[in-house]
Amino acid sequence: MSVTRARGAQSGFTLIELIVVIVILGILAAVALPRFTNLSGDARVASLNAVRGSLASTAATARGAWLVNPANVTFENITVQMDANGYPLAGQTLFDAAGLNANDYTLLLGGAAVTAATATTPVIPANGFAVVPRGIAGTATAVNCFVSYTQSIAANTPPTVSLAPTAANCR
Repeated sequence: MSVTRARGAQSGFTLIELIVVIVILGILAAVALPRFTNLSGDARVASLNAVRGSLASTAATARGAWLVNPANVTFENITVQMDANGYPLAGQTLFDAAGLNANDYTLLLGGAAVTAATATTPVIPANGFAVVPRGIAGTATAVNCFVSYTQSIAANTPPTVSLAPTAANCR
């Protein structure tokens, strides 16, 4: 009489199945990883677009308030200095009134003439300022990753807020 034992049910994965899954995950990671490593540049551009919008809207709101009452304009206890034509002067008070924070951005003030770019700072406009994300301030990336504000130079000539850079310039 021969005795045969019934095989127990297989439990778990075989070694081949496990290796195939690991290889597939490795391929997916290699394809997806480059996309996620470039998100810092995109985030800086989005942040600088918000800075641009905040500066432009604060300048426009200040101009509107000045047209009603030709004097310096106060936003939430921050007095913005206005020029003779009713546009905000470039400076710390405009930066603060726009809701920008020194913990997030570095303010680089310009003088009477254009300040040339260096290895770690952007071109700063005459009678204006540049705003650089805090994490890249003082690095070579800051040369191309910034938003600038140039105050008005004549009556009926509004101030200029530069366009935000591309993500490639902020990596």
